[in-house]
Parts: sequence; structure tokens; C-alpha cells
Amino acid sequence: MIHLLLAAIYLAFVGLGLPDGLLGAAWPAMRADAAFRGFGGGTPPLSHSGIVFAIISICTVVSALQSDRTTKRFGAARVTAFSTALAAVALFGFAQCRSMAGLCVWAVPYGLAAGAIDAALNNYVALHFASRHMSWLHCMWGVGATAGPYVMGAALTRGAPWQRGYLLVGCAQVLVAAAVFASLPLWRRAEGASGATAGTPAEAARRPLRLAEILRIPGARAILLCFFCYCAIEQTAGLWAATFLAHRGVDPERAAFYASMVYLGITLGRGIGGFATFRWNDDQMLRIGEGIIVAGLALVGAAALAPAVPSGVACAGFVVAGFGCAPVYPSIIHSTPAHFGADRSQAIIGVQMAFAYLGTTAMPPLFGALARHVTPALLPLYLLALLVLMAALYERVVRVTARARD
Repeated sequence: MIHLLLAAIYLAFVGLGLPDGLLGAAWPAMRADAAFRGFGGGTPPLSHSGIVFAIISICTVVSALQSDRTTKRFGAARVTAFSTALAAVALFGFAQCRSMAGLCVWAVPYGLAAGAIDAALNNYVALHFASRHMSWLHCMWGVGATAGPYVMGAALTRGAPWQRGYLLVGCAQVLVAAAVFASLPLWRRAEGASGATAGTPAEAARRPLRLAEILRIPGARAILLCFFCYCAIEQTAGLWAATFLAHRGVDPERAAFYASMVYLGITLGRGIGGFATFRWNDDQMLRIGEGIIVAGLALVGAAALAPAVPSGVACAGFVVAGFGCAPVYPSIIHSTPAHFGADRSQAIIGVQMAFAYLGTTAMPPLFGALARHVTPALLPLYLLALLVLMAALYERVVRVTARARD
């Protein structure tokens, strides 16, 4: 039974990742589509995809902040099932869009669904399963995030309209939703075996926490800022690696390829990291990841400081840094119940998800301003500063929560 339940949970996270890269992959084709209109008619500007991303991010933050309330009321299983179905509906809505206004409308339910799935499943796995399953869960997100743009690209290269890519991924999402709905009896059986519907008896008895109450928990603000920093590192590296490499003289096609290796390194690292958790705990895995990121950034920094260093060193550095990022996100999430208690973990993980999206939304544009006004060569220094702050904040969480438990 437990293996079937895990399979359903993994599949739900594949579904969460599937649509993430679709808009970026489809946007050039959307702009080239004569039937697709911008806000004022005609071809939408290149930058207007950012409006859709912003709406999705805002709705995801709102949904994540409400996750403690919704999951306590409906349970992680039903929240996941209905949110996966809502994501499928939103994808079919995207496929019917002929304007920017339509994209913005359908971005709302998609963002709400994504935030609910992310927060509910992360907390459920953190409470009920070993660390390796959290690592593999996020590996499954990487599988979905890689497959989605591939499906869109395959549709476009065969001469199909961009809507076909959304329809195909929407159909896949329907299958994911059907599998999660079919697994609902397994969730109920597992929860019944544990004696509570929300993870623990204390969790079942507690009322949902308000944001102000969460922020007063010892160590909560530090873990939220820590998560903000990590997600800023991952997203900034992924978005700006190609620009940095092009600045170093790498041709655009090769630069784009090695930039994608950041995410491949994360996905493979999480697959391998699941086995490493048999030996090391969450705190140790996170510190190992930090050390590997430093090694990767040292290679990138060497290429930035010394023109004589081959550009291949910087390419390798981004791959290494991506591999180092792999255990950080799963380790922070899985350690949350241990640091703050199972009864408060859903509330804190929900706000962590919100801070994750804030970090991915705010910090890459900030580096973009630095790259434009100073130089893209600042990228390794920018990432290192975020990493040092993240490491300091996490060590503070470990100290503060240990004192609170004593």
C-alpha cells in the first residue's frame, strides 16, 4: 500500500513540474502567431510574458499562505487531488487563449493550484516519510519540468500550433489527477494507521496559525529568509548563467546548453541524494550541498576573474553548482517538522513556499540590473553572497530551535 501511495505522490509532483517551463517554451511561437493579440491588439512585447509569470507567482504565494487553513480543513489528499484537477483545467484554458488577457485570467487558477499542491505535499512527505523520499519527490518535479518544454518543443517542430503543446500537457495532467483521485483510499488508510488526519493528534487539535503568529516562532524568520536565499540562488543561476557565459565569449547555443545543465545537475543530484540520505541527515546533506555550491562558484569565479581561464571551466562550474543545489531545498523542507514540531510544520512550510516564490521573483531581476549597469561577471559573487547569508541563517535555525526544544 505504501509504495502505491508514494507512486501517486511522486506522480503528483511530476504533474506540478510539467507546466512550469511551458510558457517560456511557447512564448516565441505565441508572439509569432498572427491570431494571438496583446493587450492593445497586435503582437505583445517580448517582456509581457513576465506579467503572466508575475500573476502565477502572486497567486502561488497567496495559496501557499493559506495552505495551513485549507489542508487542516480538507486534508492533504483532497487538496492535492482537487488542485491537480484545477491545474489541468487551467492548462486547457491556456490552450484556448487567443490573447494576453486570456493568459492572465487562466494564470490565476493555475497559480492557486500550484501553491496548494506544493505546500500540502511537501509537508505530508516531511511528516510521514524519510528524507530520501523528499529528495526523490523533488527529483520528480525536475522530471516534469524537463518534460513539459520538451513536449512543447516536439509539437512546434512538427508544425503544430503552440496550443497543441498545452493540450498535450493538459491531457497528461488529467491522467495525473485521475491517479491521485484513485489513490484517495490509500491516503485515508495511511492516515488512519497514524491515528490522525492531519499528521499528528496535536496537529488535528490546533487551529490554523496566522502569519504574525508564525513569525513569532523562534527561528521561523531565519528559516523563511534562508529559503528565500536558496530559491534566489537557484533561479538566478538558471536564468543568468547563459548571459554570463556569453559575456565570456561562449557562443549562444553552447551557453544555453550549459545553462540548462544547472537544472539537470539539480535533478540528477536529487535522484542520487536520496541514496546519500541513508548515511547523512538533513543538516549534513544541506552542508554538503553548500560546500559543493562553493566549489562550483569558485570555478565560475576563476573564469570571471582571469580571462586566460578557459570558458569550459565556467561551464563546468555551473554544472557543479547545480549538483550542489540538489539537496538544499529537500533538506530544508524535510527538517522543518524536526526543527519546529509536526503540529506547526504545515503552517511554516506554507510560508516557506511563499518566500520561495518571492525569492525567485525578486532576486533574478535585481541581478539583471547589476548585469546591465555594471557587468554580468558579478554573477558568482552575487550567488556567493546569497549562499553565505543562507548558510548563516540555517545555522541560526539549528541553534535557536535546539534551545527551544531543550
